[in-house]
Amino acid sequence: MRQVPRPLRRVLLTLPVLWVVVSVVFLLIHLVPGDPIVQMLGEGASATDISALRHAYGLDSPLPEQYAHYIRGVVHADLGQSLRLHDSVTHLILERYPYTLALTLAALLLGLVLSVPAGVASALHRNGWQDRTLGVVSLVGLSFPNFALGPILIVVFSIRLGWLPVSGPGTDVPTFLMHLVLPAVTLGLSLAAILTRMVRTAMLEELSQDYIRTARAKGLSESQVVYRHALRNALIPILTVVGLQFGSLLAGAIVTETIFSWPGIGRLTLTAISNRDYALVQGCILAVGLTYVVVNLLTDVAYTVANPRMRT
Repeated sequence: MRQVPRPLRRVLLTLPVLWVVVSVVFLLIHLVPGDPIVQMLGEGASATDISALRHAYGLDSPLPEQYAHYIRGVVHADLGQSLRLHDSVTHLILERYPYTLALTLAALLLGLVLSVPAGVASALHRNGWQDRTLGVVSLVGLSFPNFALGPILIVVFSIRLGWLPVSGPGTDVPTFLMHLVLPAVTLGLSLAAILTRMVRTAMLEELSQDYIRTARAKGLSESQVVYRHALRNALIPILTVVGLQFGSLLAGAIVTETIFSWPGIGRLTLTAISNRDYALVQGCILAVGLTYVVVNLLTDVAYTVANPRMRT
């Protein structure tokens, strides 16, 4: 019998986890005290208006019936209507999701560009001044949370120097990229600090292996030994950390988007939670969960590219 490919196995295993997450979010948000309909209409609304609006959104049905209706909607790509924004949840998510994805990918790219050369240099100069300096810089990067770093960057680069805009996404591609810089730096520096330490550890382990000494004995240049052999074999643990940290970037994007008024799914989730917008919260969580599934799949594909022996 033919074996199921590893990426497909990961997707099949992740789907039940995604269902559990959506189900738990559904139950928890319905168990939180308070009535979203009363919050929408105000305390002075009549009982008739409250009852009519609750019926219009299906909130007067028993909880198991609401849950079954929601799951059926998810299967048919219908995530319902937002209680406060009066728009399709699917449309709202598709409208905001590209902004969060752009921010997360920019932060990830920045983290990789900074961490890989820094981690390799730190490993090559183990216990040297370069290694110690990069270690201190990494520690500082890890010590600064997003909610502290973001305002500092705004004060320095927007208010004092006037180089970069403070908030918003811009109106065209050039201004969008300008507006993206500060949020991406805020989100990406902590990732760069984590990955620098991971790259250093993985490279030190690979550089101590026998095949590295053999490669050097054969007369290969140091750049070939380091980048073609050692770094490529060190990619597996690095890719694992990148895949895991992508989720942290999505979580950190909520704070970063709030600081920079970035119109992504993070701010949308916070708004939905504060308004007790059941359908919108569930839709946002589902979108983030699906992102995890895709990232896990891409990580597995990257494993096979970095190490062909993992294709089975």
